[in-house]
Amino acid sequence: MIRVAILGATGYTARELLGLLARHPEVEICALTTREDSRLHVADVHPMLRGQVDLVLENLAPDEVAERANFVFGCLPHAASAAAVSQLLEAGCRVVDFSADYRLDDPHVYKQWYGVQHPDPDRMPTTVYGLPELYRESIRGANLVANPGCYPTAAILALAPLLKAGLVEAGGIVIDAKSGVSGAGRSPKQHLHFPEANENLTPYGIGTHRHTPEIDQILTHWSGLKTDVVFTPHLIPMDRGELITAYADIVGNATGEELLAMLANCYRDEPFIRVVERLPGTKDVAHSNFCDITVRRVGSKAVVISAIDNLVKGAAGAAVQNFNLMVGLTETMALL
Repeated sequence: MIRVAILGATGYTARELLGLLARHPEVEICALTTREDSRLHVADVHPMLRGQVDLVLENLAPDEVAERANFVFGCLPHAASAAAVSQLLEAGCRVVDFSADYRLDDPHVYKQWYGVQHPDPDRMPTTVYGLPELYRESIRGANLVANPGCYPTAAILALAPLLKAGLVEAGGIVIDAKSGVSGAGRSPKQHLHFPEANENLTPYGIGTHRHTPEIDQILTHWSGLKTDVVFTPHLIPMDRGELITAYADIVGNATGEELLAMLANCYRDEPFIRVVERLPGTKDVAHSNFCDITVRRVGSKAVVISAIDNLVKGAAGAAVQNFNLMVGLTETMALL
């Protein structure tokens, strides 16, 4: 059994992660941390876990966590996460980090978008990006993996194969994205209150959303083409689910059927990517680690659509997928 700890176990993604790990046959959950001193039982914070996980939430230092666990999932906010992760790695733990702290490889870009100095800048360029469909072999055996953001997961999986094959232009890509309210986290905010969010659809973070440089960095790295995406997220009045529609200029004369066939061929051996002819919706992938993708040609544009569950394939499910690869287990364990 692999002894596992979760840092920052009070949020929605941590709740989802706990549900997956509780049924994982190779995992023993040994520690759950919080930055509060209340020592609440996990079932008092996440009632759906009653009878599945019998632990209290503790305010533990990284060295105390390392005494109990040899693998850690970090669900802390940016900056706070890197400060803890660096100590855990030095203590011999292996880590999947949910924060944005290790997704970008340039500390100057990180400061520009997150407004703080990175606590562990030397580790940024060497950290493996945790999207198995692109970086599976690098993830195997890694000591630190940066779990992708939910929007980047849906956007990158939709666009990366078309860009790498030279079927769409790298410039002028527009990504229209919509996510359920859980994507904004559990901390109370006025615009997330039920009377504000219900029966309302609102854009946010136009030109300023922190997932923008992450999308550009990975698409550029993977395709070898410099991208500069326009990314516009929207809050939709539902608990979970995420759908992106990306628009890119087509290079050449590929038909929609040919674009779809190329995606299907690229992902034919991927256990969690389903290239479909129909137009996917969020209910098709709810509570699963699947990503459903399709594409249409409209005039000179490729319109690529992908749907994921933001809490599973966009967070906790991807983390378990990365964990399985890192420790040499079957990639789909506890996810199918």
